[in-house]
Amino acid sequence: MIEIRETKDGCVFPVRVTPKAKKPSIGGEHDGALKVAVAAPPENGKANSAVEASIAKWLGTSKSSVEITAGLTSRVKTVHVQGITKDTVASAIHDLG
Repeated sequence: MIEIRETKDGCVFPVRVTPKAKKPSIGGEHDGALKVAVAAPPENGKANSAVEASIAKWLGTSKSSVEITAGLTSRVKTVHVQGITKDTVASAIHDLG
């Protein structure tokens, strides 16, 4: 189960990133975190930017409203999304199948 926490201006949830993936995707759960695969390499923040862009597109929000708040150099990161509710994220995760 992915823990999604409400904040005063959005919500926070963990993601597990796979950089340099052949096929970028969002889906499933791994150790309580949302799995996010990106094609970008884990150097100079490229993978982090790709994660933020992927999550923004998946949730239908702007890239500027998505921020990695913890785990910048780790595979497991904490993502904060402004202007979105816990229920919206939970529904989007459920829709992944």
